[in-house]
Amino acid sequence: MLEATLSALEQSARLRIAGAQSLEELEAVRVDALGRKGTLAQASKEMGKVPAEERGRIGKLLNAVKQQLEEALDAKKRHFEEAALKARLDSEWIDLTLPAAGVPRGHLHPISKIQAEIEDLFISMGFVVLDGPEVETEYHNFDALNIPADHPARDMQDTFWVEGGHVLRTHTSPVQVRGMEKLGPPLRMIAPGRVFRNESVDASHDHTFYQLEGMMIDRDVSVGNLTYFMKTLLGSIFGREVTVRLRPGFFPFVEPGFELDIQCLLCGGPGCAVCKQSGWVELLPCGLVNPNVLRMSGIDPEEWNGFAFGLGMTRLVMMRYGIDDIRQLQSGSLRFLNQF
Repeated sequence: MLEATLSALEQSARLRIAGAQSLEELEAVRVDALGRKGTLAQASKEMGKVPAEERGRIGKLLNAVKQQLEEALDAKKRHFEEAALKARLDSEWIDLTLPAAGVPRGHLHPISKIQAEIEDLFISMGFVVLDGPEVETEYHNFDALNIPADHPARDMQDTFWVEGGHVLRTHTSPVQVRGMEKLGPPLRMIAPGRVFRNESVDASHDHTFYQLEGMMIDRDVSVGNLTYFMKTLLGSIFGREVTVRLRPGFFPFVEPGFELDIQCLLCGGPGCAVCKQSGWVELLPCGLVNPNVLRMSGIDPEEWNGFAFGLGMTRLVMMRYGIDDIRQLQSGSLRFLNQF
């Protein structure tokens, strides 16, 4: 009777071991069959009822069933472990012959992108790109641009003064002066760069921003030449025709002077924080070069004349990419910069 019970127990346990789908199911089989309260332990309690002459044989049979079930459980457990290891190796497999991933590539700041586009455009039209110091002399930043010490125009620009009578340049116009002094006429040049103003910071103003000055000195230069180059510039940057307006403006280094405004590309005209609710963004002052500026750079205004303009490159970037707060551009925020 006990012999038949052991045979049925072994067969049932083997079927459950074969059908186990996980280590958890396999452990349940082990507990049911070989645990302290399992079926094999219950069967061993019946040994007392076995005739004395059969106990040796039945005892060996019981031990054999236990050993065979343990071996079957171990084999199934190894199967699960090997399958798990193979899955892990497959998922973590690395082809050591492949080149390393390397350092993630960076990208240009949006201001640098726009500057490169403008430089390429003007170079294609015969202009040269000039650079100058950010710490300027008072002469180049003011005097040579027809802004003497007692000129009210100096009150229009809040200046950072440094030692020795120098300033952090308030515009890139000093590069025009240096260009005229060094190269002379005829001259076509642009001067992109960083400038500084000691003013309050808000969504549309910052103490550090970027401008681009342009100048053309030749014979018989007119406002028509100025308008042509400005329309060419804006059409190239925005990739479409934009609405602009030209209105009179006062700037000591040009005469006559104009303000060129662009209709706000963020709100389209109704008004927003960037355009100060006006629908227009003051983009660039421009005009014909004042004869006094030509004289101070050693150029005869009776023979030569020209136009000059100053482009707010930072504001142009804001219009191009729909940025509504100028402070983002120099925040150093990777979350912001990674969008470009």
